[in-house]
Amino acid sequence: MISIITAIYNQLDMNKLFWKYLKKYTDSAFELIIIDNCSTDGSREFFESLSKENVIVIANKENYSYPHCQNQGIQVARYEFLVFLNNDLLVSSHWDSRMLQVLGKDGRDVVSFGTNDRLVNKTISKKVQKHWKRIKYPIITLFGQTTFSLKLMTYLCYGNWEKYTEKIFKTYGLSLTEGFSGSCIAMNRSAIIKIGEWDISQQGADFDIFFRTCNRSETIGDIKPLTVINGVYIHHFRRLTLYQKYPSFADAANLRSIEEKWGKEKITRWLKIVNFS
Repeated sequence: MISIITAIYNQLDMNKLFWKYLKKYTDSAFELIIIDNCSTDGSREFFESLSKENVIVIANKENYSYPHCQNQGIQVARYEFLVFLNNDLLVSSHWDSRMLQVLGKDGRDVVSFGTNDRLVNKTISKKVQKHWKRIKYPIITLFGQTTFSLKLMTYLCYGNWEKYTEKIFKTYGLSLTEGFSGSCIAMNRSAIIKIGEWDISQQGADFDIFFRTCNRSETIGDIKPLTVINGVYIHHFRRLTLYQKYPSFADAANLRSIEEKWGKEKITRWLKIVNFS
């Protein structure tokens, strides 16, 4: 069984599509923990209506940073495997079963997934990203962010979703590449013991998790750096959240830069692993 933790602020149509794919394509029994940061469009009420589906809603009275929300989810999560998913994602068939074949094995206590943000290598990633941008921006301009436009973008990008994602799995399988897609990260309880919960000072928390696994791997050696499972594909709608006008973070005073925490030398060295530099 797995605990899925997702922070939201509005985006009702996206939330409904996210739930539809999660429900349809997840093999394992799961709980979905929603951290709602004062949604005003019915998103909180939508997830609250799914309480019989093992959906738990934590309703914040203010808008909190990403790592703060993830830790809220950890505090109530019941299961061994924790998956942190953005709400603007579409999972694929057997994503969780395939993840569980890797997570916790051979020091892989933190993993990520192949997405249109990061897939196998820089060249392929750029090709997928370019294709997605050609589709996304005209559709958003014409139709806005609606259920219709989200489904249309997905169809134009992939055609048959199940065939597309199965082709990726057949091509890349459970092969691994060090790096991450920040929108979808999974870990087990052992990882939390080794590297701790999310650092509430780091809004760029995905980079921080990656750096912490790299640091632990170098200094202690009991965990591998955060790794992408190349063949398990998840679509990320990429930056749709930038169209939202968010309230200020209630914990903004606690946040500091990633450079302040890790220093330029370590950041430069570790980013070379994932070709972000």
